[in-house]
Amino acid sequence: MFEIILGITTGIILPLQTAISVKLRKTLGTPLRAALATFFVAAIFLGLVLVMSDHTLLISSTIISKQPWWIWIGGFLGVIYVTGNIILFPRLGSVQTVIMPVFGQIIMSMFIDNFGWYGLAQHSFDWIRAISSLLILSGISLTVLVDRRLEKKQNRKISEKIPWQLCGVLLGMCNTTQTGINGHLGSVIGSPIQATFISFVLGILTLLMLTLIKDGSLGIKNGLKSGQPWWVWTSGLFGSMFILGNTFLSPKIGTGLTVSVVLFGQIAGSLLIEKFGWLEAQKKSYI
Repeated sequence: MFEIILGITTGIILPLQTAISVKLRKTLGTPLRAALATFFVAAIFLGLVLVMSDHTLLISSTIISKQPWWIWIGGFLGVIYVTGNIILFPRLGSVQTVIMPVFGQIIMSMFIDNFGWYGLAQHSFDWIRAISSLLILSGISLTVLVDRRLEKKQNRKISEKIPWQLCGVLLGMCNTTQTGINGHLGSVIGSPIQATFISFVLGILTLLMLTLIKDGSLGIKNGLKSGQPWWVWTSGLFGSMFILGNTFLSPKIGTGLTVSVVLFGQIAGSLLIEKFGWLEAQKKSYI
């Protein structure tokens, strides 16, 4: 029961983090800068947690030399997912930014669980998991139809969203792959927190290089002078808690069930954000 409650809470965190990241993008000017700031704050937070709990920030050379190469790409996949969500949010809205990646998450989680990819325990795709997946996909489809009906009422072109919706599906596949990889890394080094910290540090290195190449500067100075509310800088805290929750749950209850319970929280959180306009998001009424 504890894992289920934790999974739902973890899911609620994601749309909150995405909404804050969109505001951070406006503060810093580009998605890459916003993602870099998010990863940096997350790494600092997790580093402090590790130090306060007497954990080391480093990993042994034996683990580095003996583990497969793919165990280190979780941070890169996290970069794709966070940056992609920042880009999708203003184009799809809070609800679809959450639920479109779920198609990819469900598909990828089925493969990971059924074949035991990324060193995780194998969970055969039985009829119970099949029914659960169909129910989730049915709920997602219903939500998309409701959202499309709302778009028609507002005279918006639905066809313009299709490419972005497909991008959302690919982002979901990246996210579930990251969850599996980080879950295995956490098992190998014996610490989900340290695995999450490593993922963010590798993500920072990737984003730092991309930001300097594409944007030329980090934009921190102008961002601090922008007069934006203090909470725009908390995106990394929410992001670290989301990844940490997934990393903790994946080896314990399986990738598929982790995705399912986290999804419930994601949809609930995104509906609340759009219903009440939290974090300065655009309000939508579904009634």
